[in-house]
Amino acid sequence: MDVREEFASIYRESLPVLLVALCGGLFSGVILEELLASIERFPGLLVMVPVFLATRGNVYGALGGRISSGLHQGLIEPRLEWNDRLAHAVVASFVNAIGISVVIAVISWVALVLLGREAAHPLEFLAIMLISGVLTSVVLIFGLLSLLFVGYTRGHDPDNLVGPIVTTLGDVFGMAFLLVAVGVVEVVG
Repeated sequence: MDVREEFASIYRESLPVLLVALCGGLFSGVILEELLASIERFPGLLVMVPVFLATRGNVYGALGGRISSGLHQGLIEPRLEWNDRLAHAVVASFVNAIGISVVIAVISWVALVLLGREAAHPLEFLAIMLISGVLTSVVLIFGLLSLLFVGYTRGHDPDNLVGPIVTTLGDVFGMAFLLVAVGVVEVVG
């Protein structure tokens, strides 16, 4: 395959996924509008949003890269069945994502207090991050695996799919589950 054919192939595989990512980003913005109504009830909540979304992309982008490499090397089969290598990668990503959710809550609260800004109770921040972190992680794991496996079995290069899939799923479900978590904490608190 020459350079022009390679470019055309990457473009053909990536463009539809990028268009879906664009729509997902717009949808996430609409959810953010809804979340803004909760800022008064949970001061400082907005500080956590970009960090939360970025870490979802970082953690699950790394998982997607591992899966993609495993598919290319024949170490992972493109099916949802038990595989030690895949299971270890998934568990490590899940633990990492939940751990970083706790860190986000604590550091956000500490930063707001040190800056003299109003902040919701630290347990509220922690509950919001844990609920949204767990829910988003579950969706990202199954969504990423499913979409990468389907794409790979249809002849698409998973390297071209990982970035847009992770960012779109992370943004859409991250924002949606932040909204859910805020609702749960409002009801419980």
